[in-house]
Formats: sequence, structure tokens, C-alpha cells
Amino acid sequence: MEAFDFADVGFVAAYRTELTNREVQVQVDYMAVPPLEGRYLILMDPMLATGRSVILSYEALLMRGRPKALYIMALIASEYGIKAVQKDLPHAHLYVGAVDKELTARAYIVPGLGDAGDLAYGALHH
Repeated sequence: MEAFDFADVGFVAAYRTELTNREVQVQVDYMAVPPLEGRYLILMDPMLATGRSVILSYEALLMRGRPKALYIMALIASEYGIKAVQKDLPHAHLYVGAVDKELTARAYIVPGLGDAGDLAYGALHH
């Protein structure tokens, strides 16, 4: 927000619900987003593992209007997730800080950063 101090901010809650046949199911639960019609949209996700969260979030965001341009940013992405986003959202400009080659059988990035939701919201699993 320091770089884009006049930008509107929105929030989309998207999270994994299950893994079936090596395919991650994602639930988009909550959106608090300003109108997007004709605007520049920067969609940020800390980790782009399979790409499903970003793809489904964007599809849900279309209810708020079609943006002029889509920029997707992630700290870490898997090669699999990058390919999925490029296939399903070919018009998107994709920026990632680092690329990790592997996904585990449960579709987590290796080595990754740990669980982004847990890290952001303080939930701990023992």
C-alpha cells in the first residue's frame, strides 16, 4: 500500500478443502472487493502451488466486473502452478519471487515456506 497509496484493497478467502485424485479442491468463501470493471487488478497469493486458488479467485472476482489488466504476484510458485495459471489465465501478467520445482503428493510446494494461512493468522498444528 506504500507504493500504491491511492489503490483500493480487497480480500478473497480461498482455501483447500480436500485432495481427490491428486487434484486440489478449493473453496472461495468470502469476498470483500471494490468494483473491478476496467481497473487494474493485482491478485496476490503467498504461494502458488497448483494455481487453483488464484484461478478460482479470479473467476469469482469477475462478479465484480472485468478488469482492464490482471497481474498475479506470488512469493514462491511451483512449476506446475505457473503452467496452470498460464493455461487458464493466458492474459495475466505473472510475477513470482522464486520457483520451486516440486509438489508433494498432497500438492504442497517443496521446500516452500510452510502453511501460508497458519503463518499469516497464527494457527499452529501439532
